[in-house]
Amino acid sequence: MVEIGDDRLGAAGVRVLLKRDDLVHPEVPGNKWRKLKYNVAKARELGFGSLLTFGGAYSNHVRATAAVGALCGFETVGVIRGEEHLPLNSSLEYAVSRGMRLTYLDRTTYREKTSDAVIEALRKEFGDFYLIPEGGSNAEAVRGCAELPAELEPSVDIVFCAVGTGGTLAGVAAGVRPDQLVVGVPVLKGGAFLEDDIVRLQEQVYGARKGSWRLECDYHFGGYAKRTSELDEFIDDFEVRHGLRLDWVYEAKMMYALFDLVARDSFARGTTIVALISGSGG
Repeated sequence: MVEIGDDRLGAAGVRVLLKRDDLVHPEVPGNKWRKLKYNVAKARELGFGSLLTFGGAYSNHVRATAAVGALCGFETVGVIRGEEHLPLNSSLEYAVSRGMRLTYLDRTTYREKTSDAVIEALRKEFGDFYLIPEGGSNAEAVRGCAELPAELEPSVDIVFCAVGTGGTLAGVAAGVRPDQLVVGVPVLKGGAFLEDDIVRLQEQVYGARKGSWRLECDYHFGGYAKRTSELDEFIDDFEVRHGLRLDWVYEAKMMYALFDLVARDSFARGTTIVALISGSGG
């Protein structure tokens, strides 16, 4: 972890540390490895030789699953939302280079991707497989992410993380001490619905809501993979001040929320905050 020096933080009496989970592995950074770790172990335990997962055309999770498959000896299948577009973008080209087979579902069918009919059709086409949900968020992912708080300094009061599907927050909140708070920043519009999803994930593992956490839903900048000039200016300024280019889909929104809440005096002087930098959301 590295502390960032910033006059805005100093004026508020707040410390901010960056947890650089994006540096965990060059191909499977941060929360992606934490989410996939126990999924891979379970797939191997159950005797599966293939992993199948879902995602959009620029999904970091699809990339990471392809990399994990290549590293751990699994065949992989990526089910991509929408129509095929050639040439492949850099994300899908990378996934294919790591041995992943791609198939596509139109957006109507994709919305039914968890249905028995869709799964059965995929099994007929690709054979048996271990299914990892979109974004990787399931009980095994929660168990992996719950290990993260043990790596934090004892002085930490609050943990900030970007929220996509909720698996990272569900796990991190389960792993923090009772006196610590986790603040999740949904990167999609109308993210309040994720509260139910996160509780559901925690219930699968622990039987109940776990830990102290809340969502800050006003920092989506128009929705998933949407951006504004205000967000871009924040990203540029942050890079000048701290030498780190934030991922605009996930972590820039989370970090903007953190600084905005500090400016609004939302945290007591002396508070120590950790911001999770995973290279992608969770």
